[in-house]
Amino acid sequence: MTNISQIKYSITRILTNLVPQFIQKEISKQQKDNNVFAGKYYAQEGEDIVLLRFFNYKKNGFFVDVGAHHPLRLSNTYKLYDLGWNGINIDAMPGSMKKFKEIRTRDINLEAAISDQTETLTFFQFNEPALNTLSEEKARNIIENSPYNLVDKLLFTTKTLKQILEENLPPNTNIDFFTIDVEGWDLKVLKGNDWQKFKPKLIIVECDDISLNLILNNETTLYLNKFGYQLFAKTFKSVFYHLA
Repeated sequence: MTNISQIKYSITRILTNLVPQFIQKEISKQQKDNNVFAGKYYAQEGEDIVLLRFFNYKKNGFFVDVGAHHPLRLSNTYKLYDLGWNGINIDAMPGSMKKFKEIRTRDINLEAAISDQTETLTFFQFNEPALNTLSEEKARNIIENSPYNLVDKLLFTTKTLKQILEENLPPNTNIDFFTIDVEGWDLKVLKGNDWQKFKPKLIIVECDDISLNLILNNETTLYLNKFGYQLFAKTFKSVFYHLA
């Protein structure tokens, strides 16, 4: 049996070497394209898989990621970036954009705290950076009900999403989607947008509600309904709204 296996392996290598390299690369590419779910994904709950399906696997587009956290880890956008997309990444944590500038060189990478108005707020920083928040209520809940620890409290002057986009969105750019994950501050971020000027096709928002009945009637859903958005998909904590 060993001899037969070795013979098969040798024949396969010989036949492979006879095929020109450019054809081998094309075959490999086709196999990868035909197995879109066989690759590596980065989002925490498969959000990037839903995004790929919604946008029909297109290889270019523009996103805005508020609460971007890390260029790869738990990223809703890195898989799309890897396909050819680009966008604006925003996170308030000091030093967070250093890795973004190294890895996400086509993106616009900003350290900023986002709210519905310009004001001075406390930023609660944890030993798990994905939990950092401007929400005092959310911070208290994390401290009381999780194994993670508060490591610092910083004061930030916030900006609105409208300000960020007016200052940084490239001219004549259409935004395909917002993804917002700021630990209990998501609605505040949304309320700081100018919906006449900046209206993406899709919005992803983190939501602690598990029940679809609760989500259909929560503040975020009712707010987005006013601008023509409807809930259409959900992972464990992320809710997807599309422009109807």
